[in-house]
Amino acid sequence: MNDRTALVTGANKGIGKQIARLLAAEGFRVYVGSRDAGRGRQAAEEIGDAARPLVLDVTDPDSIAAAADQVDRLDVLVNNAGVSPSLAPPTETSTDVLRRTYETNVFGVVAVTNAFLPALRRSPRPRVVNVSSGTGSLTWSTSPNPQFAPGSGGAAAYRSSKAALNALTVLYAQTLAEEGFKINALAPGMRATGLNSLAAEAGGDPAEAARGAVRLALLPDDGPSGSFFSWDGTSVPW
Repeated sequence: MNDRTALVTGANKGIGKQIARLLAAEGFRVYVGSRDAGRGRQAAEEIGDAARPLVLDVTDPDSIAAAADQVDRLDVLVNNAGVSPSLAPPTETSTDVLRRTYETNVFGVVAVTNAFLPALRRSPRPRVVNVSSGTGSLTWSTSPNPQFAPGSGGAAAYRSSKAALNALTVLYAQTLAEEGFKINALAPGMRATGLNSLAAEAGGDPAEAARGAVRLALLPDDGPSGSFFSWDGTSVPW
């Protein structure tokens, strides 16, 4: 073990838990971010001695501040926490659903990233991975892609939130480039998780997507920043 540290939000299950597990295997001390203390503690115990539970609700400023106070230095931040409460098109999506989705998928990422910037700045090689979605690609949404039917307009709240997250990824990468940050977005592909009914029915292994996130977390100094990658390492169009 060395002194490298990582934080994964929404890490008590699904892709986040697998990312935390793989980072621990790479020698990181991993903070397992979870809204529920019991679930976070159980996930950390299952991952092993390198994992530490960290109560973190990305929609709660007090929870974020308390979590940030517990982390002195951070080498890797994986913004994985996300929600998809509706698969409806925009014509059937309420502003309440939009707000709830953006609160976690967009505002939560900004709040967590900014709160942990002091810890990240203490790292010689700070890395940030934003878990996005291929459905947030405007290019793929308007052209044929095997992952989903173009022009369907469904899951408007989730897909638009991930498009916004992609934009923020670029802006953070530009803002922090001179400080040595590498900040990228990941499209994990459809995975069998509890995100929504489509994800629950998907056959994709969350661990496969997690390997893509870890690859971005371990980027060398000459690696890319402000880019969008699929789980397999290929570039995704914005």
